[in-house]
Amino acid sequence: MYAGSIAIIVFSNILYQIAQKSMPARINPFTALLTAYLTAALLTMILLFIFKPEEGVAQSFKMIHWQSLALGSAIVGLEFGFLMAYRSGWNISQCALVSTIIMAVALIIIGLLYYKEVFTLSKIFGMALCILGLVFINR
Repeated sequence: MYAGSIAIIVFSNILYQIAQKSMPARINPFTALLTAYLTAALLTMILLFIFKPEEGVAQSFKMIHWQSLALGSAIVGLEFGFLMAYRSGWNISQCALVSTIIMAVALIIIGLLYYKEVFTLSKIFGMALCILGLVFINR
């Protein structure tokens, strides 16, 4: 699943960016998002019953913590942010790249400070290249 999970992420992210960029401007963003979430909820419900938790579906809901609520909030922010970015004129070739580079640099810092991850010379070099790339992309 190591490589397979990355393939799922890449395919889903490409589909996501194309769907967001292609969203008609006349559609209210929250109507579009609600439709997306209802589709996601239905698909998730089907998958939950296909890949049943060992402890059972009902019992698995008793283990829900704040992280699921935070994830839901983050998803709304991501969806709305990308939709508005594309509507305001960002190119599909730049929007995801710029936001991902900024996020990667921020996550390196968060990983170092909060998760005690190892901060190597190669990470410093990679971060510098990301920042340099941002300068070139936005020129």
